[in-house]
Amino acid sequence: MALIAMAGLPGVGKSTVARGLAARFPAALVNVDDVESALLRAEFERSFATGLAAYLVAEQVADANLALGQHVVVDAANYVSYARAMWTSLAASHRVPLLFVEVVCADLAVHAERLASRPLVPGLPRLTIDDVVVRYAETEPWGAEPLWLVNNTGEIDHDRVFADVLAALQRG
Repeated sequence: MALIAMAGLPGVGKSTVARGLAARFPAALVNVDDVESALLRAEFERSFATGLAAYLVAEQVADANLALGQHVVVDAANYVSYARAMWTSLAASHRVPLLFVEVVCADLAVHAERLASRPLVPGLPRLTIDDVVVRYAETEPWGAEPLWLVNNTGEIDHDRVFADVLAALQRG
């Protein structure tokens, strides 16, 4: 059993990689954007508080699935240390390995194209490359968290990513 926490800027392909990993483990997939979208559909106002609530609900769902002995993949940006600490603490409380899988898109033109063409999450705005630049500036440096980097500029070989993630988990 393991906890995989995705990380990365909007539009890099975190959800694509997360779905591929969840299918191959198999694992429960917890998507923070989907939780936030549900809160907004329930007529909560979009704010820092709803974003935080989405992470807290995702943490609760991940906790319940880990308690059932399930692998969990958390699909979230996790670009601030507070969010990362949440998953570190959760993995420690269940005594399961944790791996952050940071997804990047090294080609700015590809990244901008993905942002423009990706499906909208109900209630959440379409982000532009300018929005991503702001998020990049807000991204806090990584500490000692276990991290695996995936460059999602081209086609993703999901089987290779899965094998790499398993190997990284085994190395601890």
